[in-house]
Amino acid sequence: MAARTTHRGLFITMEGIEGSGKTTQAARLARTLRARGYPVLLTREPGGTAMAERIRGVLLDGTAERMAPETEALLILAARRQHVAHVIQPALAQGTVVICDRFVDSTLAYQGYARGLDLPLLHTMNRWATNGLAPDLTVLFDLPVVTGLRRRHHDTAPQNRLDREAARFHRKVRTGFLALAKREPRRIKVVDASQRPQAIESDVDTLVSRRLATRRAVQRSSS
Repeated sequence: MAARTTHRGLFITMEGIEGSGKTTQAARLARTLRARGYPVLLTREPGGTAMAERIRGVLLDGTAERMAPETEALLILAARRQHVAHVIQPALAQGTVVICDRFVDSTLAYQGYARGLDLPLLHTMNRWATNGLAPDLTVLFDLPVVTGLRRRHHDTAPQNRLDREAARFHRKVRTGFLALAKREPRRIKVVDASQRPQAIESDVDTLVSRRLATRRAVQRSSS
């Protein structure tokens, strides 16, 4: 039986350091929810629209010109605004479950904690870029940096500009993610990404199923 779509959809984001497996798990979750009858949109950041994907290329492919941290953040925010306005918000308005590979927490972890940009300012700018939109649930895939980087180095996908950052940078990113999770434990749920993929998938399914059940209960009580 298909899920009801008469209310705002559910917004789920997947976060983690490089090599955490979040992209694989996002795709698995999308398949699982579709099989259960939910309308699902699987998308990513930076990206999600034609313009945002072009910005992604600039951000990740790298150029001979060194990119200032502020430039990096502003490009991400520009891509995010396009993504939210033209893809995410319309899908949620139609009752779709939106699964996004990275969102605001990545900006705070990478450009804030790791690059050293002002966190309160990043929070403000992200609220502006998202028009106040926040995830209903964020799954943070956590594992040691050395494990994540080893996975990326053995991955067949080409290495991007962020993959080539020093391990110290990635440790700061992980510290940032964990700090964000500690600050917002109701929204951000940490999953042990060093487990076998099937165990991770089970953990994610449990978290999402609980959130969907809570959403259904709220919708029934407001009907």
